Amino acid sequence: MPEQTRRRFIKVMGASTFAFGYSFLSCQKKSIDKPNIIYILADDLGYGDLGCYGQQQIQTPNLDRIAAEGLRFTDHYAGSTVCAPSRCSLMTGFHSGHSLIRGNATVPLRPQDTTLAAILKSAGYRTACIGKWGLGEAESSGIPNQQGFDYFYGYLNQIKAHNYYPEFLWRNTDKIYLNNTVVVAERGYAEGIGGASSERNDYSHDRFTGEALKFIASQSESPFFLYLAFTIPHANNEHWILDRHGLEVPDYGIYEDKDWPEAQKGHAAMISRMDNDIGALMAKLKELGLDENTVVFFSSDNGPHREGGNDPEFNDSNGPLRGIKRDLYEGGIRVPFIARWPNVISHGVSNHISAFWDMVPTVAELAGADIPDDIDGLSLVPELLERSYEQKKHDYLYWEFHEGQASHQAIRKGNWKGIRHDPRGALELYDLETDPGETTDLAESQSQIVKELEALLSQARSPSKVWDLKSAL
Repeated sequence: MPEQTRRRFIKVMGASTFAFGYSFLSCQKKSIDKPNIIYILADDLGYGDLGCYGQQQIQTPNLDRIAAEGLRFTDHYAGSTVCAPSRCSLMTGFHSGHSLIRGNATVPLRPQDTTLAAILKSAGYRTACIGKWGLGEAESSGIPNQQGFDYFYGYLNQIKAHNYYPEFLWRNTDKIYLNNTVVVAERGYAEGIGGASSERNDYSHDRFTGEALKFIASQSESPFFLYLAFTIPHANNEHWILDRHGLEVPDYGIYEDKDWPEAQKGHAAMISRMDNDIGALMAKLKELGLDENTVVFFSSDNGPHREGGNDPEFNDSNGPLRGIKRDLYEGGIRVPFIARWPNVISHGVSNHISAFWDMVPTVAELAGADIPDDIDGLSLVPELLERSYEQKKHDYLYWEFHEGQASHQAIRKGNWKGIRHDPRGALELYDLETDPGETTDLAESQSQIVKELEALLSQARSPSKVWDLKSAL
């Protein structure tokens, strides 16, 4: 059967028979029984930081090409507005009203938690996590090797991940020491936590890229899942130790001669460096003959930051949106999302409203694996395969955030977005269809919508001993 016909047949077969049809038509090609899956996650990359999302100054030609060859989502949301809860949502399929980890803390995933990696491993996939984890410290039940990953290389601790020139990285459960000299912070940080490096030789991001390329090249017998969690463009928040900005990168590349602040050169160079390395990864897939049978996803864990000397307004990192990291306005939680699978995933732009917790059912369905029935996520496979008429839609999306004196909550139902900065406070209301920048609060004139969203907020979460809603009023 010709390749194009086979591809069209897969689309027509539909999600319910996707795995069977794909395997049947590929019985002579063991390597394409199931698609390989790569999920690339940037760290603190804003909605407006990529060319394909409107960026004018920072060069991202490889990600722009991936977007042009695949499907670019306009209304995709991170699990939270900071690292750990966002990644927990991605890995477990729950929004932050139901997930175990709802804030940045050293709360580990438990043995009974089911992760995306565990689901794929049970379906015959080789699984690897390379980069930043943040869901379990060493010797806890939350480390990647206890959560479905066959291989792990990177940072366990998200604060240590601030330093791009760390003392060591983890390979599975072993420390791999690097040729860097770390100066430990003294202002309340425990030894080994945080810090910056006075001798900088081994750049962690480059190590991640190398490990990812090796992992892909070593997979020939089984389908694989690679969760490539880059730390770029997160800042080193301990940069003050050595009196320099925190946008750590070996060189400024094409931005060296720009008449920009040093931190902005670093920020742009980090993003372009990541883009270049993603280009190398895509080239490796083609070299190995894996390109047409590999699904590649790309996103960011939350909005852009104002850390390490970076100014998110300098290059308009949040694009048309209001807010940044640690906000529940759109700029803090709406993120780039791109999906590419040649000849299978449709090309173009999707305005389907989706979120991190949709990735568990989406990837499970693509892999022909069982989808947990108690999660918040909905599979995006119909939207990916040009069957939007079959795509289920969320009744609403929900977030909560616990840093500061009071807990914050946000909800999106259709084009209506509600935010309150205290669980006892008033709800702000925005119409995202006409006002994506959330400039005009419509709560006073749309009292019935406010009541509907407040009712949903009262039922959107389950109690948590660790993440109870707190009020400053």
